[in-house]
Amino acid sequence: MDNLFQIVNLLEVKLSKLLGQYTDLQQENNELLQLKSEFEQQLNQKHQQISDLEQKYESLRVANAIVGSKEDKHITKLKINTLIREIDKCIVQLSD
Repeated sequence: MDNLFQIVNLLEVKLSKLLGQYTDLQQENNELLQLKSEFEQQLNQKHQQISDLEQKYESLRVANAIVGSKEDKHITKLKINTLIREIDKCIVQLSD
């Protein structure tokens, strides 16, 4: 009978340890999820910054093309002509 009490007490101790570990793991998991969320937010901000910088770069490249070399001017003229053709197509579609 005494042996049975020892087994039950040992089982209670082990169960208590397991519950403590479970609680610690839950807390660690919550912290990691929060950290993941913060990293995802930072990643989204970095993607937005990259997008903004790419747009600025393109604008600067076009501006430099207007002022810059003949090759850049040619590329810019081609883009402007393409945009004008697209606008003309849109106007024709709207008038139909």
